[in-house]
Amino acid sequence: MHAPSFRWRDQVRAALLHGAIALVLALLASAASAQAPTSVLVSWSPEWPVQGTIFTLRVAADVPLGSLTGTAAEEPLHFLGDESGGYSALAAVPIDTKGELIVPLRIERIDGGSETLELRIPVAPGAYRMEKLTVAPRFGQQPDAALAARIAAEAERAREVSRRSHETPRLWEGEFLRPRAGRITSGFGNGREFNGQVQSRHMGTDFAGAVGEPVHAAARGRVALVDSFYLGGNVVYLDHGAGLVTAYLHLSRAEVAPGEIVEAGQLIGRVGATGRVTGPHLHWIVRYGSITVDPLSLLQLAPTALAR
Repeated sequence: MHAPSFRWRDQVRAALLHGAIALVLALLASAASAQAPTSVLVSWSPEWPVQGTIFTLRVAADVPLGSLTGTAAEEPLHFLGDESGGYSALAAVPIDTKGELIVPLRIERIDGGSETLELRIPVAPGAYRMEKLTVAPRFGQQPDAALAARIAAEAERAREVSRRSHETPRLWEGEFLRPRAGRITSGFGNGREFNGQVQSRHMGTDFAGAVGEPVHAAARGRVALVDSFYLGGNVVYLDHGAGLVTAYLHLSRAEVAPGEIVEAGQLIGRVGATGRVTGPHLHWIVRYGSITVDPLSLLQLAPTALAR
C-alpha cells in the first residue's frame, strides 16, 4: 500500500488492527494555521474481503471531521458516526474483482482543509462452483423478443430500487437477520447450468422451505417493490437506505405493500415456487447499489461496525 501523495509516502504504513489492515494518515495542517495535525486511522474488516462480498470501512480521527466521502467500485459510500466516535460505512466487492479494490476517500477538516486518500484493499478469490439444474423446458430455452423485453424491464425496475437506495437515509441498525431459519440449499456465486446449458451465476442464497412458510425482513427498511416477475416469481424488494437493498423471490404471496416501513424480523411474505424454480424455496438477494453480494457476508459483519 502507498500514500496518495509524496508528502505522505514515508508516513503511511499498513498495520494490523483488530483483524483489519489499517492505514495511518497524518493530515498536516498548513504552516499558517498553527493548528495541531489531524491524525486519521482508516481500517476495514475483514482484512481480505472476498470477491462478491460486503464489508465495512471505518475512519477514526482525533478531532471531528467536516465531511467524509468516497466510492468503492464506483458506488458511493455513506459514512455515519458510530458509537466509538468514528465513522463507518458499508462497501461491496464485485464478484469479478481481481487482486485489489481501489477506494478513493476525500476527507474535509473542520478548519477548511481537505485531503484525498487512495486505499488499495486486497481481495481474496471466492470459491465458487458449477451447479446443474433441471427446470421446466420453457425456462431452459432462449426467450422470444416479447419475453426478453419483459425480463429486461423487470430487471431494470430492480436496478432502479438499488439506485434510489443511495438517496434513502439509513433505516437499519444493529445486526442483520436471516430471512428464514431453514437450511441453505444453494449458495451464492455458483455457475448455473439449466438443462445442460450454462446460463448464469446464482447471485443469491437459497433457503429450503415448504409453500406457505414465513419469510422475514433481514433489517428495518421500506418496501420498495412488490410484483410478479417472470424469473423471480412473486418478489418483495426492501430498501434499507444508504445503498443497501435486500430482495425475496419465488414467494407464494407477499404480506406487505409498497411504501410500508417494516422492522427487522417482520413477516413480509411466504415461501413459494413461483417463477423459474426447481421447487419451493426462498431466493434471497443482497445488493449494495448495483453490486450483488453474498447474503451470508451481510450476516457476518462485525456488530461494532453496524452500531450508530
